[in-house]
Amino acid sequence: QVQLVESGGGSVQAGGSLRLSCAASRVTYGTACMAYFRQAPGKEREGVASIYPGRGVTYYTAAVKGRFTISQDDAKNTLYLEMNALEPEDTAMYYCAASRRLTHTACASQAGAARGWFDYWGQGTQVTVSS
Repeated sequence: QVQLVESGGGSVQAGGSLRLSCAASRVTYGTACMAYFRQAPGKEREGVASIYPGRGVTYYTAAVKGRFTISQDDAKNTLYLEMNALEPEDTAMYYCAASRRLTHTACASQAGAARGWFDYWGQGTQVTVSS
């Protein structure tokens, strides 16, 4: 069973930075699409960024493009989301997720950033940005 354990959330002021980490077990590097989703109170869970390790492909939703960077350390089997220039609108619970059903092409597309494709989820970590 795939396990995803997240860390790194917290509270920052607008303009600040945070780095989220997601330690993955039982997911072989290069065999799954890895992603971060977020869910704000009263809103749908949305795909924020995704990466297919080993293929050099990534996807970012428009709202975070240029501010967030997703990456993976294959030696540590850990996913990261570096978040800069944070805005109050980024406040949400952030979830790490994995999908073995998405190809690397689909992983790097907006269509692939739908929660229905992802079978494995972390416990979530809260990010709060104050103005």
